Amino acid sequence: MKCHAFLAAAASILLLSPLYAQKKHLDLPQSLGEKPSLTKNVNSVIGWENASRYLESDVRLRKVYSVDISSGEKKEYIAPPSSDVEVFVRDKDVFLQKGQQAERRLTNNPAEEKNPTLSPDGRYVAFTRDNDLYAVDLQSGKEIRYTQDGTDVIYNGYASWVYFEEILGRATRYKAFWWSPDSKHLAFMRFDDTKVPMFPIYNSTGQHGFTEKTRYPKAGDPNPGVRVGFVQAAGAPVVWADFREEDDQYFGTPYWSFDGSSMMVQWMNRGQDNLKFFSVDPKTGKKKEIYDEKQPSWVDLDFDGRITYLEDKKHFILKSDRSGWAHFYLYTLEGKLVTPLTSGKWQVKDLVHVDEARRLVYFTARKERSVNTDFYSVGYDGRNLKRLSFGDYTHRIAMAPDGKHFVTTYSNVSTPAKVALLDAEGTVVKEIADSKADDFESYAFGRTEMISIPSGDGYDLPGTVTWPTDFDSTRRYPVVFSMYGGPNAGSVSNTWKGTASQLWANEGVVQITVDHRASGQFGKAGVALMHRSLGKWEMQDYMTAGRWIKAQPWADPGKLLITGHSYGGYMTCMALTYGADVFDFGYAGAPVTSWELYDSHYTERFMDTPQENPEGYKNASVLTWVNRYKGLLRIMHGDMDDNVHMQNTIQLVDKLQNEGKHFELMIYPGGRHGWGGVKTLHDRLERYRFYYEHLLGKPVPSALLKAPARKP
Repeated sequence: MKCHAFLAAAASILLLSPLYAQKKHLDLPQSLGEKPSLTKNVNSVIGWENASRYLESDVRLRKVYSVDISSGEKKEYIAPPSSDVEVFVRDKDVFLQKGQQAERRLTNNPAEEKNPTLSPDGRYVAFTRDNDLYAVDLQSGKEIRYTQDGTDVIYNGYASWVYFEEILGRATRYKAFWWSPDSKHLAFMRFDDTKVPMFPIYNSTGQHGFTEKTRYPKAGDPNPGVRVGFVQAAGAPVVWADFREEDDQYFGTPYWSFDGSSMMVQWMNRGQDNLKFFSVDPKTGKKKEIYDEKQPSWVDLDFDGRITYLEDKKHFILKSDRSGWAHFYLYTLEGKLVTPLTSGKWQVKDLVHVDEARRLVYFTARKERSVNTDFYSVGYDGRNLKRLSFGDYTHRIAMAPDGKHFVTTYSNVSTPAKVALLDAEGTVVKEIADSKADDFESYAFGRTEMISIPSGDGYDLPGTVTWPTDFDSTRRYPVVFSMYGGPNAGSVSNTWKGTASQLWANEGVVQITVDHRASGQFGKAGVALMHRSLGKWEMQDYMTAGRWIKAQPWADPGKLLITGHSYGGYMTCMALTYGADVFDFGYAGAPVTSWELYDSHYTERFMDTPQENPEGYKNASVLTWVNRYKGLLRIMHGDMDDNVHMQNTIQLVDKLQNEGKHFELMIYPGGRHGWGGVKTLHDRLERYRFYYEHLLGKPVPSALLKAPARKP
């Protein structure tokens, strides 16, 4: 894996052989993914109808099919009536649609209702209006109002911005209420943004424009006050969980118990190094501490299933990285550790299925290689760990509800996705589909391989490289280094990459991605190195990778471009300032440029507050290193970005101008943290122009400018 010059030379011998030279190249529409080439469309497996039939999605026909695992017989899947109920908002009001019945209007109010949610028993629809929590009783049509104090800074059941972005997650669409499984109670969070500073975002539309005002706590600012409340579905006074609202604290996504008799509430201190779980009685609000975890760096409040309750109503499975690596632990409901289910210097990912009768836990993990995802089972006692997937692949798993079969969709960098059915012991029952095109072998294209680059102090940094289509080891090529770079957010995986890289492979560009030591490839032990020092280890490892690239005989030493968006935009700006001796060009999207400008929860998790860690904030700021800037940096930003405010880019622009530095800037009016529509096309064509001019030294082909553009 480390003898890359040898591998490159071997690749060039293969690619320049007469047999290879006879192969056809991808034309422009193929390299842009506009018409088939290396792969063919296959239906994706999205779940199971029952223990004997899995579900396939055909995105072209917009249909879902149910497939029998024994015969392969396929029929269009029709959702059962119990799930054929839709509640939605139209023209600000809530409507209900049940099967083929006529729509039913549930509300008629000038204010807008948000996040209508049907109760599990189908009797109530809860929603928020003007930051208060309501429901409609579908039997009587009566509207129930649970809270009375919603204002422009008090939100009941509707998340404060920092909770939406960092804690509950964007997928919630600001929803902060949860039905109990028995439909008897609603739990919700109440947010008080009174002390949270307002950040103005200016929209330049029209003659006078307008200002969008968001309560956005930046690092070190006051956070929203939060309370956890419970209301009876039929209506009653709010019962508040027994926490002090005035404490500087966070609450994570809560979990109802199976019977709705209690709710597990995640609590964390402002410093984010202490996580506790409390079992709270919705009738009284009284809490009981179940779990207490402390780490010297930080503990993650995640919303991807930290706790899984078992149906025996006696245990739950906890996911934690407290050992330095993410693993599963079996606990009683009283908070007593029964046993670690997994251990070792590798990472679990997702808990897929629990077979309580056989006392087996099925899960995915990055164990064989950190860049692969495999499927495993383990006993309740933590013994008999068994790998159920196969080969040197990354697997995506859909397991039958009875745990007797699973479908894996698997690939690696040289193998397009395949689909197979296996039994619970890991024996292949049948191959279902292969996306590899029938004429795959007739094409010459840019091949991708896994690599690793030694850090020089004990880490083998994983990466991928996509070689130019007609790679010649005697030539020197420009290099595009793509990354994200955030903590525990690696970009490198051993999966098929599709045709997205083939335009640049055809043009003679080497494309590389490398993960640093804190990317998650080396567990929480690696990630925790970033504590109080964002920017340090990422840049050290990226600069090491950059020097390694420039030392290769196939690399043009003056044409190394680094690119990324958001945290990747931050890394790109750091690379052209702090790391400017290594990188020549940068293409940065929506960058954080100084961490005191970003939100409290994300930033302080890694950096503590600016008051506690002034030197760390200074060293992590792009603004500190502007005097080192050289090369050419292109910055892109949406002027209404409510996540990474354009303030970040403006302050960097100000510094660069004051230092007399040349750079490029592209603002996308109306753009948020990304931008769509015609702005997306413009963005892509601008990237084409930048790459062709500065890396390839020629104009963009006219055919490319006319073609439907895909992201490079």
